[in-house]
Amino acid sequence: MDDGRPIFLQVAQQLEGQILEGALGEESQVPSINDLAAFHRINPATALKGVNLLVDAGVLYKRRGIGMFVAEGARARLLDERRAEFRDAHVRPLADRARGLGLTTAQLQDMIAKEMNR
Repeated sequence: MDDGRPIFLQVAQQLEGQILEGALGEESQVPSINDLAAFHRINPATALKGVNLLVDAGVLYKRRGIGMFVAEGARARLLDERRAEFRDAHVRPLADRARGLGLTTAQLQDMIAKEMNR
């Protein structure tokens, strides 16, 4: 919890990572706000802000009096978001650069296939 990003974002991204890895499955309960705050040695309001980001995104939901749970379809939603971010950050610039070099789609696909199998 010290890489320069706001702590509440780090809390949210850590939970997202656990969902993507399968450590937190759909409909499973996530650690309480107090548990997250104690584990990370942060203010509970900061932990709550991170969790609320995921609630607002539909990744988590609250069962009144019980706690927070991973929403059905949360992993698929997160994967879709991460893939879109990957496309925007890496694939589009790659395609633009390939066009500039005069590479065909087949040539680019061949290069990517070779790298993927490396």
